[in-house]
Amino acid sequence: MFPVKFAPVLFALLLSGMMSLIVSGIATYKHAGLSEAFGQLWINAWLPSWLIAFPVVMIVAPGARRIVGALVRKEAA
Repeated sequence: MFPVKFAPVLFALLLSGMMSLIVSGIATYKHAGLSEAFGQLWINAWLPSWLIAFPVVMIVAPGARRIVGALVRKEAA
């Protein structure tokens, strides 16, 4: 288990990994179809995408949280 202070980094790591996996899979399928090389093509697209997505999520997430905070109603205590 990790200390709670690592929660934002772990969240960004998991979110960027899952999102880049899904998006690269869709893009690879649209480009190559379900060929024999699909798995290799997908991994080759996903890993560099994840390397870009992770720092982007780390940079963009605080702003996104602020925007969400401005868009939602505050609950009464």
